[in-house]
Amino acid sequence: MVDAWRMVARSHGGPEVIAREDFDPGMPGEGQLLIAQEAIGLNFIDTYYRTGLYPAPLPTPLGSEGAGHVIAVGPGISGFAVGDKVGCAHGLGAYATHRLIAADHAVKVPDGVSSEDAAAMMLKGMTACYLAEDTIDLAAGQVALVHAAAGGVGSVLVPWLRDKGVVVIAHCGSAQKAALVDADHSLHGPFADLASTVRDLTDGKGVDVVYDGIGKDSWATSLACLKRRGLMVSYGNASGAVPPISLLDLSKGGSLYVTRPTLSDYVSTTQALTHTAERLFNRMQRGVVCAMIGQRFALADVAEAHKALEARQTTGSTVLMP
Repeated sequence: MVDAWRMVARSHGGPEVIAREDFDPGMPGEGQLLIAQEAIGLNFIDTYYRTGLYPAPLPTPLGSEGAGHVIAVGPGISGFAVGDKVGCAHGLGAYATHRLIAADHAVKVPDGVSSEDAAAMMLKGMTACYLAEDTIDLAAGQVALVHAAAGGVGSVLVPWLRDKGVVVIAHCGSAQKAALVDADHSLHGPFADLASTVRDLTDGKGVDVVYDGIGKDSWATSLACLKRRGLMVSYGNASGAVPPISLLDLSKGGSLYVTRPTLSDYVSTTQALTHTAERLFNRMQRGVVCAMIGQRFALADVAEAHKALEARQTTGSTVLMP
């Protein structure tokens, strides 16, 4: 029996519903790995499960992203061995000292990438990967607007796009955060002023794509920033879910496209997961993107981490240490 503990949401609500509990992860069965976690990533999606926006049985083991070393291998496993450094950004239960996962959901972390960096980058980095590479195939010279550009996904997506030659207009909630972003244009300020500024920067045309993880508060502004036949990529709900939309609004905006993607649909097979992780680790090893860890919290203090995240008081990635 492994001496393990985890943080769970016992009910839906604010950060105060998160509590610690001891548990036995068990030994791995067919096709499973037991991981001793060394670092855990904090992501906004974790708050959706805590509040009940995304349904899950209660009590809910929180967290999706972590990295560590394999301490036990179940039968029928090939490609993994005890001692391997691995990461996982699938399912729930990452807010724990130990995690039992399906081997199909694990990826090997290469030499030169620490468990802490992997935990800080897996979910955000693979999200940035599918946004930049798979949602739309942008060519050099095309223009993208990235909201929350100093945040977890934004801080990876901006340099990834620029490495492709994409012109990036970054937007942040404050001048302090905007100063951290190395983009072609790094903006801050209220959403009400953004569309006119974007039009000025693009000779009145607008951008080819908007990457919007904010949701409700930025929705109308994001549509107003798009060029004719531009693509709105709404991949998050940091300010709340986008209200119901009228397709006529897309027509009036210039035959606009909208997608609401989620990472799980882009890594739904082992091959797709491995390919996405390899592209991320390649860019980490080349120095295109890095784990910009803005803050660290003890896993036991994860409620405080949730408060800071929801108040937009974090920059880059946040790592929880078991």
